[in-house]
Amino acid sequence: MTAQQFQGPVARPTAAQRLRQAANLLNGSTLVGVAVARLSGARLRRGPRGLLLASGYRWPLPLARAFVLGNVVLYRGRASDLLSMPALLGHEEKHCTQYAWCLGLPFLPLYSVAAGWSVLRTGNPGTANIFERRAGLAAGGYPARKELP
Repeated sequence: MTAQQFQGPVARPTAAQRLRQAANLLNGSTLVGVAVARLSGARLRRGPRGLLLASGYRWPLPLARAFVLGNVVLYRGRASDLLSMPALLGHEEKHCTQYAWCLGLPFLPLYSVAAGWSVLRTGNPGTANIFERRAGLAAGGYPARKELP
């Protein structure tokens, strides 16, 4: 993904992106994302590729600079900053697809187990986490170090 794909007018989502939007709306995870965004004081706007961007997220948890709930990307900074980081936005978009495959909110406990496993194996919640590995470790800011003995 290039920066140009995430800048300018928001293009219509592809059929696959619309399917992901529908799945995450029906499974309730996007609705939870919108509720969390509003309750946390984040500002919502349409983003590229069928995403909703929630900028200015202020709650202390999770610690990540960006995370997703359904098709909502919650980000601590400004939306324009997130749009200027296509690798990070692409990484978060892959997590949106993972929500759809996990039928919504079951993603959260599955992700937590994977993060715990990763901490046990590597000392880091992302390095051995299957969800982070499939979304791209470097794009998510995770080190790709080897597992502990």
